[in-house]
Amino acid sequence: MYSCSSEPVDDPIPPATFADIYLNLMLPENTMLQQTGNYRYINGGVRGLIVYRAGTSQFRVFERNCSYQPNSACATVEVHSSGLYMHDVCCGSQFGFTGQPSGGPAWRPLRQYQSVLNGNELLITDEVITGN
Repeated sequence: MYSCSSEPVDDPIPPATFADIYLNLMLPENTMLQQTGNYRYINGGVRGLIVYRAGTSQFRVFERNCSYQPNSACATVEVHSSGLYMHDVCCGSQFGFTGQPSGGPAWRPLRQYQSVLNGNELLITDEVITGN
C-alpha cells in the first residue's frame, strides 16, 4: 500500500510482557548501578534491557531492541564503549540516555519501561513509558 505521507515508516518494536523484575542494588552484580552514569544489561523485554542510573534516585530502563527495523536479526542496542551513548552497530543508529535518537536512520526513541526505586531495590515493570 502506498501513502502520500512524508512520515518515516518501518515496523514497530514487537510488544513484550515480562514479570516484574526486582534488582537489589546492594548485590555484587548490581554494584555498578550505585553510581550515576553507570549501566547494566539484564534479561527482559524483547532482546534484553539496559538499566541506566540517570541520577541519585532516577533510573531509566531501555529495551535493547533497536527502534529502526526492529525485526532485523541484529537490531540490538548496546552502550558504546565510550559510555557516552547507546548504539546499534548493524544500522548505525545512536541514542542518548533519554532514549531519543541522535544519529543514524532511527527516528523513534527506544522503548522505555517503568522503574521505581525503593531504598536499595529497583522495581522494573513491563509498563511502557510513552513520550520519553
